[in-house]
Amino acid sequence: MARTGIAAVFARVIDTTIPIRVSAFDGSTAGPLDADVGIELRTPTALSYLLTSPGELGLARAYVTGHLRVTGDLYTALTALSAGGENLGLRDRLDLLRDFGLRHVRPVEPPPEEIVKRHGLLRHTRQRDSKAVSHHYDVSNRFYSWVLGPSMSYTCACYPKPDSSLEEAQQNKHDLIARKLGLRPGMRLLDVGCGWGGMVMHAAAEYGVEALGVTLSAQQAAWAQQAIKARGLDDLAEVRHLDYRDVPEDGFDAISSIGLTEHVGAKQLPEYFAFLRGKLDPYGRLLNHCITRPATNFPARAGKFIDRYVFPDGELEAVGEIISVMQDSGFEVRHSENLREHYAMTLRGWCDNLTTNWDEAVAEVGANRARVWLLYMAACRVGFDARVIELHQVLGVRCDDTGNASVPLRPDWTN
Repeated sequence: MARTGIAAVFARVIDTTIPIRVSAFDGSTAGPLDADVGIELRTPTALSYLLTSPGELGLARAYVTGHLRVTGDLYTALTALSAGGENLGLRDRLDLLRDFGLRHVRPVEPPPEEIVKRHGLLRHTRQRDSKAVSHHYDVSNRFYSWVLGPSMSYTCACYPKPDSSLEEAQQNKHDLIARKLGLRPGMRLLDVGCGWGGMVMHAAAEYGVEALGVTLSAQQAAWAQQAIKARGLDDLAEVRHLDYRDVPEDGFDAISSIGLTEHVGAKQLPEYFAFLRGKLDPYGRLLNHCITRPATNFPARAGKFIDRYVFPDGELEAVGEIISVMQDSGFEVRHSENLREHYAMTLRGWCDNLTTNWDEAVAEVGANRARVWLLYMAACRVGFDARVIELHQVLGVRCDDTGNASVPLRPDWTN
């Protein structure tokens, strides 16, 4: 065939309805030259990653290491790649190998940011869960402050209006959860997987609730305790570096689980929800807020990029599976809602924050790791927009022995 260049072959996997400029190290180009978004295959190593580990993992390795660069909006580039299949087919790879003298392409070592998976080890043991959480959350509190903003909330926000700020939406999310749980002064709240303590501090400051949060991240716990002290909430709020399974107290009036279920694992869900139910007094409510799959026939495990770079051992279930396990564990499910669009908006805000603070973030954690986070957040935004993933809040209650749930006839919160 005529020597059309590497860029033309790579451009086959891009949705042609989205203007993307492609350029390659051999000097070839494809797509509209005046496009606002460009993909650059800068070195032969980029091609080696794409050819020897095709699909999302090869693309991620090339991008994270800087051998493939995106100029302009990364979300737009990923949308085009996702719609186009984001994978060089066998014919495409053979064309590249044949026409560009790449018969001796060999696998390239993954970047050091990629976790080496050890086969045969049990998933979701206490030790492995602790390491997985540490990998993701113990990056740098300063780095996360640039990405997340003042709220330091690393879960889906709830936007009261389309033009609300990220900070307003995170505040609204915490307050929505508080209202769903029916928090009132004097009640006791357990927040499992509490992150940097946003829900704990909101419950204490706004509702007069005695709130305990637990996290497997030592850096999160240290930051949260300092923030609690700075806000003068020591008498009501506490965050411990602790596995939720080791919380000795019980008799709580409410439990919030915001973004923890994704780390638990499908097989462990019955034990997880049974444990939480056992920590509640009768009439106590549980609000479970987690990323979900849109159907039960989707695989639970995350894709290779997410699993190896971002959330090791993460698993997502459909909301029907979450509700079924909650019911089988003794909860009466009272309410469920999908905040999928809100998470896409949240991720947009985080990407904007990281881009704005890019130089500081790179200085703090290194260019490769900063690219990991930008790629994962932009890719997840694509996933939420395309309904590949969703976000559900499910409210359950522990009834008393007579079946009384002690809840109002109609929901007493507003969305």
